[in-house]
Amino acid sequence: MSIRPATPDDLGGIMALERASFPTDAWSEPMMREELAAEHTRYYVDELAGRVVGYAGLRALPGSRDADVQTIAVAEASRGRGRGRALLTTLLEDAAGRRVREVFLDVRADNPVAQALYASEGFAELGRRPGYYQPDDVDAVVMRLDLEAWAAARTPDPADAGACT
Repeated sequence: MSIRPATPDDLGGIMALERASFPTDAWSEPMMREELAAEHTRYYVDELAGRVVGYAGLRALPGSRDADVQTIAVAEASRGRGRGRALLTTLLEDAAGRRVREVFLDVRADNPVAQALYASEGFAELGRRPGYYQPDDVDAVVMRLDLEAWAAARTPDPADAGACT
């Protein structure tokens, strides 16, 4: 996997994935252009053979203790290979570097694969927003991650290093 910060030159590849991944409620090209240029938002792309096969964005205001996952999308042909998890991990590491404590996201209630990915990383459901995703009238599942607990779970305990037999 080749994950790197997105640039304005990635807009075409991102928009192709956006439209394919979210056919009924894709962001417009001007909206995505603004997202890529926004001061407090960072986007990353995952490339394969020079093609954007995934992207993800995180918004965190300076000094804020919380951040929001704006979006994550992976090309259908590249799903099931850990690319979504790698993008999510990149966002969470970025958030940790900004001293964020909590990360929030919304996910479609009809997307159990994404919900399972988020839950496996420690996100917990906070509630639902009925009919949030339009025009499909699909609920949003609001999820929260304690980033300090996530980071602690990923850091090996030094005491375990000497426990080899």
